Amino acid sequence: MQRDLRATSDLSDADRLAQVRLELASGYFARGQTVVALDEVKRALAARPDLAPAHELRGLIHAQLGESAQAEDSFRRALQLAPRSGDTMHNYGWFLCQQRRWSEADGWFSRALEQPGYRAVERTGLAQGICQGRAGDLRQARQTLNRVVERDPRNPASVYPLAEVMFLLGDDAAARAQLQRLQGDAELVNAQVLWLAVKVERRLGDREAMQHAARLLVARFPASAQAVLYREGRFDE
Repeated sequence: MQRDLRATSDLSDADRLAQVRLELASGYFARGQTVVALDEVKRALAARPDLAPAHELRGLIHAQLGESAQAEDSFRRALQLAPRSGDTMHNYGWFLCQQRRWSEADGWFSRALEQPGYRAVERTGLAQGICQGRAGDLRQARQTLNRVVERDPRNPASVYPLAEVMFLLGDDAAARAQLQRLQGDAELVNAQVLWLAVKVERRLGDREAMQHAARLLVARFPASAQAVLYREGRFDE
């Protein structure tokens, strides 16, 4: 019987070396040591040139370093080696979104979500909705982000982008309702949330609520860009 997984004893010396180097690279990348991480990825690929996760990590590293052509080559090679990897599709989609290649990014997010057994549905749905919003497709972004929030209503990472899209669409009451879900927990309230609350309440004409949000913004985040915008009265930015 053919096995899908191999035990440690089945691995060759090259396999084990590549895995160790890849784990080191992942650790360095997580700590922001991108150059060292890239060196370790190169060592992993020297041992195992067909190691798809190493090509994917190399793509993430090159993207962070602003080396777009190298990042794209690495992501595409990873997808050639692991064509059903939803995680790689997600990461490539986010890279394309950052490159403002909106329709391509949307397609890769959708492909990731279509993969059987793909577990990071909320993460990819959130990325897709944010990218749709950046592309100016606000109505589609609202639908996408609504689905994400319905699945995980307490995740501030998805609630705030949905509130922002609602505000941009002019649905201030709906934006307020989303923000209120965050404002009940002090740990979830940051300068972005409070600044959006200021603008929402200003447009709704609730001066008292607007001033309350503004006081919190200035008191808790006095050096933030949002507090500066408030003090200068630049509500349209």
